[in-house]
Amino acid sequence: MSKINFKPGNMLYPIPAVMVTCGDINGKSNIITVAWTGTICTNPPMVYISVRPGRYSYNIIKNSKEFVINLTTEKLLYATDFSGVRSGRDTDKWKECNITKEAADTVKCPMIKESPVNIECHVTEIKELGSHHMFIADVTAVHADKKYMDENNKFNLNNSKLVTYSHGSYFSLGKKCGTFGFSVKKNSST
Repeated sequence: MSKINFKPGNMLYPIPAVMVTCGDINGKSNIITVAWTGTICTNPPMVYISVRPGRYSYNIIKNSKEFVINLTTEKLLYATDFSGVRSGRDTDKWKECNITKEAADTVKCPMIKESPVNIECHVTEIKELGSHHMFIADVTAVHADKKYMDENNKFNLNNSKLVTYSHGSYFSLGKKCGTFGFSVKKNSST
């Protein structure tokens, strides 16, 4: 296989495209689409988001030290894209995208009611890394939509038609190819 050597850059795809909410549910709030996000630690539960300092939401998050990560779905795709290309400085993304604010339990930021999972976060550290600053945060609460719970009380998040981002395009999650640990099970069916 022949490969081309690119200059160093970000080529780690696919990645989640999430809508991060910040601000105050009763006052100024915003939605920003973030693809630089992920899990840092399981115990204690910690995540991160990376945001360019020039973004409108940057100072809101920096000053409040809190945000909510809202997972995105096919139904939220327009709002996801719109929230990434329009600035909250001059656009009410809640109104423009017909998104519903919902009160969180541990932070003042609103959650997106239409999202299947909302992750409330409290910033513990800000790392200034260059083009983006990383907000490292403790997860303080997680909300999951009951409609994805089955009769055995198992959460079926994959039924929500989650969306990912890969090299400039959005994709729905496709067919299941395996389950964790399938490679070492005696009966290695997927």
